Amino acid sequence: MLVLKDVTKQFGEFTALENINLEFKNGVYGLLAPNGAGKTTLIKMIVTLLFPTKGEITYNGDDIVSLDEQYRDVLGYLPQEFGYYKQYTAEKYLLYLSALKGIDKKVAKEKIKNLLYLVGLSDVANKKLKTFSGGMIQRVGIAQAMLNDPKILILDEPTAGLDPKERARFRKLLTDLSRDRIIILSTHIVSDVESIANEIIMIKDKKVVYKDTVAAISGMLEGSTFEAEVPFENVPQFREKVKILGERQDRSFMTMRFISREGVDPTWRPVLPTLEDVFLHVYEDDSTVTGTLL
Repeated sequence: MLVLKDVTKQFGEFTALENINLEFKNGVYGLLAPNGAGKTTLIKMIVTLLFPTKGEITYNGDDIVSLDEQYRDVLGYLPQEFGYYKQYTAEKYLLYLSALKGIDKKVAKEKIKNLLYLVGLSDVANKKLKTFSGGMIQRVGIAQAMLNDPKILILDEPTAGLDPKERARFRKLLTDLSRDRIIILSTHIVSDVESIANEIIMIKDKKVVYKDTVAAISGMLEGSTFEAEVPFENVPQFREKVKILGERQDRSFMTMRFISREGVDPTWRPVLPTLEDVFLHVYEDDSTVTGTLL
């Protein structure tokens, strides 16, 4: 079990995170917040690239800083951007990293063969990385993070720039990997975690505001989420009296998805809230978050 207890991180006078308390067991955890909310700072503390100003992080009861190499032996990390040699083939690149990790070459070759199969790259193992698409490079990144068969796998914005097909493949891969390890997926893309995460963690104002299942978090808006067709001339006034989540323009009206906790108009259709609805609601004051098109 990975535990963060009263973790605070300061950079000089600036407090990035404050009194973070989290527990992780085997499964997929979606760390969900807009850019700049502190996700990467939290990730970097978990992988020991940064250290808490206050509090502690433990793995199976031992402080991860004290564990040092023992902890890194069970840790796999895919940063938001990772360096690779474009002239190397996928196999050569992974062999190079295996050597840096001190893995015996014979053992590494068999492990790399299995990992490339796992991430769907067996048929391009001997092709140079410069020929790979963004999604293929990310799968190489997963393979390198798995070289030491980690018990904790940390992924920071791993699907940024991937097309929908690659993102779907990526989610399936994470589901397959999560059976016997902790996977923490940091992202601001709701769809990346909505269907695969055992729990969602949402950070706002330097603190954890939610840590629960998708169903439980989405349920907080049950009974107050609606859709309605609004004539164009009434749209400005309508936007002022409800909290807009999404809009779609039709020929003579706007289809609006919104939250209202006060009076309910009989022409409004109640809809089941989604995790994205909650995301937009929680971060409504964040300048990087806006309503989406339906």
